[in-house]
Amino acid sequence: MAVSEASGIPANPYNPHAWLIGDPEIGEGCWIGAFCVIDGSGGLTIGDGCDVSSGVHIYTHSTVARCVSGRALPIERRATTIGSRVHIGANAVILMGCEIGDGSIVAAGAIVKEGTRAPAGSLLVGVPARVIPDAALKFDPSRNPSADS
Repeated sequence: MAVSEASGIPANPYNPHAWLIGDPEIGEGCWIGAFCVIDGSGGLTIGDGCDVSSGVHIYTHSTVARCVSGRALPIERRATTIGSRVHIGANAVILMGCEIGDGSIVAAGAIVKEGTRAPAGSLLVGVPARVIPDAALKFDPSRNPSADS
């Protein structure tokens, strides 16, 4: 893998200032901002047409148990799935094992806990993130006719 001489970050097709680890599956038409960490080491799928704002961290591994156990336990890894047309706001953190449905919004600064499940059209907001089902539907013209006005 080529490494940018200026930053030391492995080259990727999305942003020269974003760090992609492992082999994440990223759909067509996705935008990834600067200073993101996209960890595919435990299995990461991001659907089509997503926006990943600057500073977002998406993790599919955790070293907590390994560290606290004095290295007796292994690094934990769990797959994370982010649907299509998901907007992830600046500096949000998504921890391993999450499933975020199509057309959802992760608010800026939100911290999405391990194993969180959010149905399509959800808003995830706060620390830790609360899942508010259907709150993002107001932006989807196919499900909310007033969204296109």
